[in-house]
Amino acid sequence: MSGNTDPAQHGDRSRTLALIGLILLFIGAACAVLGPAELYCFYLFIEGGRFHFEGFGFGSFMFAFIAVQIVGYYVIAAVCIPLGYGHLRPRRWARTIALAGLGFWFVVGIPLVIVFMAVLVISKDPSLFTILAMLPLLALLYPVLPVLLAWFYRSRDVRLTFETRDPNSYWTEQVPLPILALCMLYAFWIIALHVAILFRGTFPVFGVLLTDLPGILAIDAAFVVLAVIIWGTFKRQTWAWWGALAYYGIMTLSTIWTFARLTWVDILSVMRFAPTETEALGGIPAHGSHITAFVGLPLLATLGWILYSRRFFGAHRRADSLS
Repeated sequence: MSGNTDPAQHGDRSRTLALIGLILLFIGAACAVLGPAELYCFYLFIEGGRFHFEGFGFGSFMFAFIAVQIVGYYVIAAVCIPLGYGHLRPRRWARTIALAGLGFWFVVGIPLVIVFMAVLVISKDPSLFTILAMLPLLALLYPVLPVLLAWFYRSRDVRLTFETRDPNSYWTEQVPLPILALCMLYAFWIIALHVAILFRGTFPVFGVLLTDLPGILAIDAAFVVLAVIIWGTFKRQTWAWWGALAYYGIMTLSTIWTFARLTWVDILSVMRFAPTETEALGGIPAHGSHITAFVGLPLLATLGWILYSRRFFGAHRRADSLS
């Protein structure tokens, strides 16, 4: 909120915002182009393709890997292109969405960075020098850059630059930032559950991994629950907070319990990937504890964010948006 601050007394950050906008537009446009082009990779693995192997198709690791990459390109394009426009104009909603997005990144950034590193190692077989050279970039992605950007967007000069260049008020400013970040987190988990469908519908239920139709039906039920929670969270209904706390509490306990008792070999046997994939993945020095940490940590972080957001629901609502 702008308060009683004199908007004439601030440093203009329009050029910096325009630079950020151009970077976002470039990233978004590049991903929008790469998304359709990446679809060609499927042809490389089908029968008669250069990299075809027996068992490639829906349910195989490589099929899911390519599909996730394509979805990632489209999601990045859908986020970066509007945000780039909002920085170039500039528009006040761009700052609000950017701050909420940074809150989201603080929760899911660690596992996504780990995935990026794992994909690099598995698919490219880089040298030790390349891996060491990548570490500073990964540290920049998390946590250095998010911290610096959060400080930048919360600064008085940036806030007043947006407000003086765009005097309009938007609905995004009426919703507290933690609530917007929560909705982003819930939407992310819906996308993650779709990814699980590609991996034979794997769904952890207190020590057992459901797969195929039972797993997909469980995931489908989770979609419905999360969709209702998102709606209630956006409206800041008390029942939505309690529902989210119950859902993520159960999911966190179930996920950690399940993967903590399984070995990497157990997980691969449940997945029933193609023989070529199973052999390759079997050589990875992974354990069930790694999967537990990979999935459990962001679930625990989501639970923490839910607990932190309690004051914005029902009778505990706060009028400000922490902007």
